Amino acid sequence: MPVGLLLAAGESRRFGADKRLQLLADGAPMVLAAARALRSVLSRVLVVVREPGVVADRLAAEGLELVICPAASAGMGHSIACGVAASRDADGWLIALGDMPWVSARSIGAVADALAEGASVARPVYAGIAGHPVGFSAAFRAALLGLQGDQGARGLLRQAAVTEVPCADPGVLRDVDRPRDLESI
Repeated sequence: MPVGLLLAAGESRRFGADKRLQLLADGAPMVLAAARALRSVLSRVLVVVREPGVVADRLAAEGLELVICPAASAGMGHSIACGVAASRDADGWLIALGDMPWVSARSIGAVADALAEGASVARPVYAGIAGHPVGFSAAFRAALLGLQGDQGARGLLRQAAVTEVPCADPGVLRDVDRPRDLESI
């Protein structure tokens, strides 16, 4: 099984406030909903945050393993590299986003299964559109460790043979950038 990396170090600029603890309709904070979905499928989940504080405390209280990455403010690539560095011995990584709380456990499991079946890179596809989480095999360890900046792993996806995992889950596309994104579809 791959290690789950939940990226939760963003600064919520477009949201206008720290969105990670924004309550969803069911009362769960957004970042915890995303973490719980990963943890329901994967045996190890690391949550990458910028700094200790309220969000880190809430995640730790849930029993989640934290990776503090001060360089995360320089972009998502740094967050990914920090998470991979904290789990170097992993067979692979499922990279998920803390502002995508509606991804189903079934979709997460399907991407993890694709990696277990030999895919070097796998991602869910809903209605012809690629989404998250994205899975990388251990063959990408060095490349993931070398990521920097705000492009995340986008460049790696352009260079790799990506296994597309069809799913019936619109949650793989739905993130929260602004308060209006919390409205139901």
